[in-house]
Amino acid sequence: MAFEPVLTNHVREPNSFTLDFYLRNARGYEGLRKALTLKPGDIIDQVKASGLRGRGGAGFPTGLKWQFVLKDTPKPKYIACNADESEPGTFKDHVLMERNPHLLIEGCAIGCYAIGAKIAYIYIRGEFYHVQETLERAIEEAYRAGFLGKNILGSGFDCDVYVHRGAGAYEAGEETALIESLEGKRAQPRIKPPFPAVAGLYQCPTAVNNVETLCNVPLIVLNGPEWFAGLGPEKNGGPKLYCISGHVKRPGVYEASMHTTLRELIYGDQYAQGMLDGKKFKAIIPGGSSVPILLDKDLDTPASFDHIQKAGSLLGSAGLIVMDDSVCMVWLAMNLLHFYRHESCGKCTPCREGGDWLYKLLQRVENGEGRAKDIDLLFGVASNIVGKTLCAFGDAAATPVLTTLNLFRHEFEAHVKEGRCTLPAPWRAKQPVMAH
Repeated sequence: MAFEPVLTNHVREPNSFTLDFYLRNARGYEGLRKALTLKPGDIIDQVKASGLRGRGGAGFPTGLKWQFVLKDTPKPKYIACNADESEPGTFKDHVLMERNPHLLIEGCAIGCYAIGAKIAYIYIRGEFYHVQETLERAIEEAYRAGFLGKNILGSGFDCDVYVHRGAGAYEAGEETALIESLEGKRAQPRIKPPFPAVAGLYQCPTAVNNVETLCNVPLIVLNGPEWFAGLGPEKNGGPKLYCISGHVKRPGVYEASMHTTLRELIYGDQYAQGMLDGKKFKAIIPGGSSVPILLDKDLDTPASFDHIQKAGSLLGSAGLIVMDDSVCMVWLAMNLLHFYRHESCGKCTPCREGGDWLYKLLQRVENGEGRAKDIDLLFGVASNIVGKTLCAFGDAAATPVLTTLNLFRHEFEAHVKEGRCTLPAPWRAKQPVMAH
């Protein structure tokens, strides 16, 4: 039976971003109406029972995160919606904000009510200026209709939602760096503990949730936690958005159950429809660029948090980057390290210096100037970054090197032995090697 989308079922229809469309076609704000008749703790219990896990990358249970928000405090509480979405290969939140913004706004309001907050900030990626305009227009509509502001729907509950546009930093996607940026500081991670649930925005209790995560909340309130949990495998319930890019016939955002396998997402008629130009599949990065690579033998794995982890990778942000057999894995690692080297916030020495070193080594190998010892040096430098930084960025920067070395070491060795790239794709130009 085909999966019926619930998050994106109307996104391709004209004016799906308007309040009028949301009210007429998507049971708009009925979840908020229902939530305001319940106790805040009951909503948290429903979200816990649903098994909703964070859709931003870590997959942490959302109900637990809300439960951890400090209650016995005179300080205000906040919801911080992580809409930074800077992970390469990931573009699902963009679709939700641009085409279904009221679902996110409703999720923010319900989240605020559940944890006892009165303000939610949507922290949006700096490059998403047109999406910011769409969100702010939708927020204005919600205020005028009484779904935001004072005494919402006569319940006595007050809630304000603001959009904050960052400056385009990948690091701002890390929850404490996002909070620092919201406070007007440089987007760099904080030492944890304390965690945001205790001392977050302005040192007040804060829940940081991804866009897709919050968009699921109204659906859980409306349809019940059992409905949500039943849509996927155990502890991996609900609908899931997958971003499929790379060498496929039909790249895009697809909504499916986490029962769906990687093979179905790549080859299924309702999804990416197979490899582009009939090329042979080589590898897939299943969760955005910062997770380990999987091979053809892994394609029958259900695309869930737990199943992908058992296969040796992570679902992460569900950004599936599909590669055919023209892709050189040395070039892939170099290309990704160019990104991570540029985006490092610089706070931690292993990440700041190690990322630059890895990029220069990969340039040398890719351009046919590598030495045999460079392969072991790459492994050593990457291994000395993992687990030695304040946030997960360091691990993310090291992963492209470690996963390609683990699965495709022979390609690195061939570059060194033959002094050239053994898979010279026509679109790849030789990179000038930087000073060592």
